[in-house]
Amino acid sequence: MTTETPPFEPTGQPAAHAEEFSMCFTSSPRGARLARRLASHRLDAWGFPYESEVNETVTLVVAELTANAVTHGRVPGRDFRLRLTLATTRDLLRVEVTDTRDGDLPPAQPRPPQSPESEEGRGLWLVSCLASRLSVGPREEGGPGKTVRADLEICYEVPAIGRVPE
Repeated sequence: MTTETPPFEPTGQPAAHAEEFSMCFTSSPRGARLARRLASHRLDAWGFPYESEVNETVTLVVAELTANAVTHGRVPGRDFRLRLTLATTRDLLRVEVTDTRDGDLPPAQPRPPQSPESEEGRGLWLVSCLASRLSVGPREEGGPGKTVRADLEICYEVPAIGRVPE
């Protein structure tokens, strides 16, 4: 992870986005659960059905990042923010989760858990495996806290025309 915000598209310029969803949630397990459910609902509204690979993958990333925000980034009385941004080209989706606690930055290179039976330590590693880019930086709106960003490339399978399934 880096402390800078990488460009959203390879052009080096901030990407124009076709769709954006942003909302604050209470910094609690209930808030994280609601964020996950609303993210899945928003993806469905954007044309990525609930049971599609895109919806399930992004929902998993949201679940892991919001769980980290309420577990490690929680400050009593302060909310966390979830932002989903879908690029105009609909081939890249950014998940951003902003908490309000300074310090405790995630590791630069998340590692797999040491033990398969371990109940902790696999969430950020899993996100790093699913995302094409993972970074952390200071809150954009100022104040204490950090934003964890995961960019996910969206691949579309094009069915072969005129091909008879085997």
